[in-house]
Amino acid sequence: MVIYIFVVAKLAASANATALAEDQLIMSRIAVWGPIIPIGLACATVSSAIGSILVAPRTLQALGADHIAPSRGFNGFVARGFGNANEPRNATIVTSVIAVVFVMVGDVNLVARIVSMFFMVTYGALCAISFLEHFAARPSYRPSFRSKWWVSLFGAMMCLVLMLQMDVVFALVAVTFMGGLYVAIRSSRGGMGDLASIFHGVMTQATRYLQIRLQKTPPSDWRPSVIMITPRTFDRSAPVQLMEWLCHRHGFGTYLHYMPGVLNRATFRESIEIQERLVRAMQERKGAIYVDTMISPSMASALAQSLQMPGVSGMENNTILFEYGVHDPGSVLEEAVSGLRMAGSTRMNRLVLRHGDTFFGGRNAIHVWLTWHDARNANLMVLLTYILLGSRDWHGAEVSIFAAYPRGEARERTEELHTMIAEGRLLINEKNVTVIPTDDGIDFERLVEARSSMADLVMLGFTSAPLERKGAELFKRFPSLRDTLFVSAEEDIDIE
Repeated sequence: MVIYIFVVAKLAASANATALAEDQLIMSRIAVWGPIIPIGLACATVSSAIGSILVAPRTLQALGADHIAPSRGFNGFVARGFGNANEPRNATIVTSVIAVVFVMVGDVNLVARIVSMFFMVTYGALCAISFLEHFAARPSYRPSFRSKWWVSLFGAMMCLVLMLQMDVVFALVAVTFMGGLYVAIRSSRGGMGDLASIFHGVMTQATRYLQIRLQKTPPSDWRPSVIMITPRTFDRSAPVQLMEWLCHRHGFGTYLHYMPGVLNRATFRESIEIQERLVRAMQERKGAIYVDTMISPSMASALAQSLQMPGVSGMENNTILFEYGVHDPGSVLEEAVSGLRMAGSTRMNRLVLRHGDTFFGGRNAIHVWLTWHDARNANLMVLLTYILLGSRDWHGAEVSIFAAYPRGEARERTEELHTMIAEGRLLINEKNVTVIPTDDGIDFERLVEARSSMADLVMLGFTSAPLERKGAELFKRFPSLRDTLFVSAEEDIDIE
């Protein structure tokens, strides 16, 4: 490299741009002794030819032995060796044919462009892979010579820059050809891991680093990190759909399929098969939630383990989602209530989805009910509504907030709501907020059903005290409503 730099400096100092572009032997014109230049070119050509005729066939033979080419017959032909030294005669014939074809082209500049581009692609790919392997930190990657990561990165970047500087069209053609060749070889071998395993290692290392950093730095603002565990994964889709909406862009979701039983070889093998099935289903749905399985003797023990699980995103789980269908037996709701009581001890926000046959209807209307006895839930309910509106399925939906407050507090509460809207803390239109003065003589259940029976999703708050008193009956109220999400905020959530 030092010699090349001095050659460039010498040419720039001793010849003008026109002479450099038109006279291929300009170096012999400006050299102290002119004949040394063609002598040196001849030596360099012979050296390169000998090196290529020795190295290229051996390389092609090794590629054939590793079954790299798509054709099995071609691999066997070039991999065959002769004699004790395993001489690559067949590979030499193939490389000679390729060399003769390029010689017959006749245009030295064209051949130089093609050869230079593929050398740059090869060197650049080697440097890029070395750089990625450094961060992937795979134990199986143990090179005898290990370069510094910044050297590899610099080499990859410089190869790309030089390719573009030499000829943009040829650079694109070379990269496209090499990429197409890689895809063809990969397809012929059934989609081998190769680069995918390297990028997987890079992502693993990046995730590891980020999770450690996130644990050391608590979040300054709230975002949903929802976890859910249920044995009813494959006979309903409303809970998974709601989790996808809640974790769209702003949050993270962990969905666990519960498998009753003890952990042994058979159940573990079954859990792997179910997990793979879940992953495929999420890919088809294009869902952005993490799926896994949980084997445990009882739902209570599985829930206890789930509540203590670290967040796979690096952020601790802060919300748990339960569900039951209106056609489910009472045991399903009782199970959810038991889980709610357990989750309350961890100060985790609790959500209960009661779903029916409408599957969130046309996703055009969301009704949120705020009441005087669960004011702590208001911010969480509003934030969840805002997150739902950010998903494509709920885009353009109309949000209506109904604030039911005692008559003596209605005026004061109304002013608070209008102030929050004006300051941007409630991301809704002021005309969509309705304050309803109430007293002991008003049937709140009938009031909610009268106004929200046609809403696609209704949000209602609940607290621990009524949950302890009423149990499952707390979630059987408002039977004429469609899909309903009961919300209990255990964290102090601010809307800024």
